[in-house]
Amino acid sequence: MARTPASAPAAPPFTGFAKDAMQFWPELAAEMSKPWFDANKARYQAQWVTPLTALLTTVAARLAPTYRPATLGAPKVLRIYRDVRFSKDKTPYKTHVGAMIPAGDASLAEGGCAALYVHLGLDEEFVGVGLYQFGPEALARWRAAVAGKPGAALATRIAALRQAGYTVGGHDDYKKVPKGYADDHPRAALLKQKGLTAMFPAIPRGLIHKPAFADWLAEHAIATAPLVKWLGANVA
Repeated sequence: MARTPASAPAAPPFTGFAKDAMQFWPELAAEMSKPWFDANKARYQAQWVTPLTALLTTVAARLAPTYRPATLGAPKVLRIYRDVRFSKDKTPYKTHVGAMIPAGDASLAEGGCAALYVHLGLDEEFVGVGLYQFGPEALARWRAAVAGKPGAALATRIAALRQAGYTVGGHDDYKKVPKGYADDHPRAALLKQKGLTAMFPAIPRGLIHKPAFADWLAEHAIATAPLVKWLGANVA
C-alpha cells in the first residue's frame, strides 16, 4: 500500500465546514457554467477542498493504527468535473464533492477500495467504506472467496455490522446466482453482488460544521475496517 510522502506539507486542522458552505451547491446547480465556476473556484477551494482535505488527513491519522502493518493511501478529493463523453446529461459539474481515503494504491476510479468515502453536497450526503463495483478480475476473486472459507468469515462480519446499524450490501446486483454455483448456496445473496460497501448511519444534523465531525468519521471508519481489510486480503 502507498505511503504519504514524508515531505508532504501538513494540512491545517479541521475546524468544520463553514456554516454557509452549502449555499455553494444550489448556486452551482442554477448557474452550471464555466464562467460562473471559474469566478467561484477560489470559493469552492476554500469552502470545500481545503477543509475536506484537512478532515480526511485528520481521520487517516486516527485510522492508520487499525490498518497496520499495511498503510493507507493519501486522502484524495475527487474531481468536480463530470465526464460527459458518454452521458446524455451534459452538465459540466457535479453538485457534490466526494473524497476518499484509499485502502491501497488505487483510487475509486481505478477500482480501488475505500477505507473511507465522504459524499457531501446538493443531491445527498452519505459516508461509507468498501468497493462500490468490482472489475472483472476482482469479481472473479470475490466469487471464489465468498464461496469458500473466507466467505464464512465475511458473512459473520456483515451480520455484526448490520446489527450495529450499518447498511451492508451491494448495488444493482445480479438477479441470479452466477453459473458454476448452486442456487441454494448458503451465501447465494453475496454471490449475486457486484460490489460490497458498508454505509454509515445518517450524519447528525449540523455535525459537518464542527471539529467533532472528524471524531464521528474516525469512530465509524474504525468499526467498519474489518470489512475493508477482508476485501483487501481477498478481492482488491
